[in-house]
Amino acid sequence: MAKITLDNVAHSYIAKPKNQADYALRLIDNIWDDGGAYALLGPSGCGKTTLLNIISGLLTPSKGRVLFDGNDVTGLPPEKRNIAQVFQFPVLYDTMSVYGNLAFPLKNRGFNKPDIEKRVLEVAQILDLTDSLNKKAASLTADAKQKISLGRGLVRSDVAAILFDEPLTVIDPHLKWQLRCKLKQVHEQLKLTLLYVTHDQVEALTFADQVIVMYEGGIVQIGTPQELFENPSHKFVGYFIGSPGMNFLPCTIEGNQAMVGDIKIKLNDQTAALGAAAKGKIELGIRPLYLEVHQTQVEASVPVIVKSIEDQGNYKIVTTILGDNNILRARLPEGKHSPSEKAWLRFSENWIKLYSDDILLKN
Repeated sequence: MAKITLDNVAHSYIAKPKNQADYALRLIDNIWDDGGAYALLGPSGCGKTTLLNIISGLLTPSKGRVLFDGNDVTGLPPEKRNIAQVFQFPVLYDTMSVYGNLAFPLKNRGFNKPDIEKRVLEVAQILDLTDSLNKKAASLTADAKQKISLGRGLVRSDVAAILFDEPLTVIDPHLKWQLRCKLKQVHEQLKLTLLYVTHDQVEALTFADQVIVMYEGGIVQIGTPQELFENPSHKFVGYFIGSPGMNFLPCTIEGNQAMVGDIKIKLNDQTAALGAAAKGKIELGIRPLYLEVHQTQVEASVPVIVKSIEDQGNYKIVTTILGDNNILRARLPEGKHSPSEKAWLRFSENWIKLYSDDILLKN
């Protein structure tokens, strides 16, 4: 396994980029620890696959260096980087058995037969492929074929890193959950350096120790799932993480209150001080989880119009309109009575965040 260092890496598909907008991948300067499990998370076109291809050696960056354990591998092709990669769709040999497919990467590198058998059986057990080892790969379902691809990536314990490029796309939803758990288990047992690319926040948040959120070619936040949910450092992270995402309201700060039009929302002293010192466009952010829904007015609550109520099983999402057409979504716990046309929302002071020009205000 290896520590991966991205030393001021950037990439443009234009031969002579003139400004930042010409870069598909903006300047990245990060270190990812040996044995860590990381997820690259973001929407299509944000630069995830470009970054993964730079790490794997399929693409040479326009700027900067890639280092594995301090050794510069920027100019090396994939086969010289000692990595394993699992792609979006199955990559295997249909005419071989499942055992043959799993064993092939080890045979290709000269492992002896007992070591190959031990490792293949270990990975097959983890991925529930033991009963299929003697079957031809061509006869299996798409789900099973992708499990073999995952196994081919995991079977080598000597690799610097294993790179996953949206590997669960063709897997059915129930099996996705099982395989995410399996990958987590593999990481905990073997301490492999894993880098997992996805646009699915559930996959990223359940798999990774650290999630790297990308937006418009750059990294906007790196953190644990809890950090991303509780303290999104950029508005995009607030929108993208959580279902539904964070609410945002344009506001001004007056004393210890955020003013949304003529509506007053109480702030705690620390948040109010941050807002008072800030410049630029100020917005208040709060998760639906931290909005209390009431049928009647209570202390520090604000009136809203109820637009819709969506039943999510063990909770409901209440979509409301505050003031001049500001949309607010609140999470209503199971068992609480649903409001009708009007309701009152109370903001949990300690969970209110303020943003200036999309960036979280903090000490």
